[in-house]
Amino acid sequence: MTLRLCHLYPELMNIYGDRGNVMALERRCYWRGIRVEISSLSIGDALDPSAFDLFFIGGGQDREQMLVCDDLSAGKGADLREAVEDGAALLSICGGYQLLGKSFLTWTGEYLPGIGLFDAETVGGDTRFIGNVAVRCDLEGAEGTLVGFENHSGRTRLGPGCRPLGKVLHGYGNNGEDGTEGCVYRNAIGTYLHGSLLPKNPRLADWLILRALRRRHDLEALPPLDDSLEEAAPRAALSLIRRESLRPGMIFARGKPRSPFRPRPDRSGAGKGSR
Repeated sequence: MTLRLCHLYPELMNIYGDRGNVMALERRCYWRGIRVEISSLSIGDALDPSAFDLFFIGGGQDREQMLVCDDLSAGKGADLREAVEDGAALLSICGGYQLLGKSFLTWTGEYLPGIGLFDAETVGGDTRFIGNVAVRCDLEGAEGTLVGFENHSGRTRLGPGCRPLGKVLHGYGNNGEDGTEGCVYRNAIGTYLHGSLLPKNPRLADWLILRALRRRHDLEALPPLDDSLEEAAPRAALSLIRRESLRPGMIFARGKPRSPFRPRPDRSGAGKGSR
């Protein structure tokens, strides 16, 4: 049994360790004897909607996000929508999530058209949501609490054509107001959770793997794994979140923190470039 995974724009959309999601998917397949073929597609590469079972796109900064937006608008976005409609699974993180919605209006007024896979629109804000996140997820087979780390200024609001990935228990999520985090459409997921996300949330990784394999195989369930080590990671994250219970993340204004707590110095450039 082979899973065909497409990593979109790996050299452009890979901040905050998002590449670790691909590594987690590959390893969890390997432990089950499932072969994984990973292909990387970037600017100008053709995408065959029937060639892959699972797609991944991570987060990126302003310049890279604009380049990817142009490439998706040139035809790759339509191919990606076709693949998802035909049953392929997909995970998109932060900037990738924003580009797969209907549109993104940046804080500086630039309009980036999305591919319309997700019924979601994003508007950039003048503050950033930064901190650990806990989300109650009700996806069948991935029920429970998801943990991750968010760092974004985009405010995403969902339309009726998709549903939230989960309810925010701690942090800000899609927009800091309606209590939602991420979105789900068919077998496609968009989320603001970095971390990397999947190493900390193995049940969500398996949700994606199972639905990806079902595109070509009659498969009811995946063989179970001993996840005692993997489950220790979200427990540790939740323990940290409990200690931060009086500090539900950090909101950064452009150029200065808005928090009664002292923020960590921003050495990543995220305050200038990432979405």
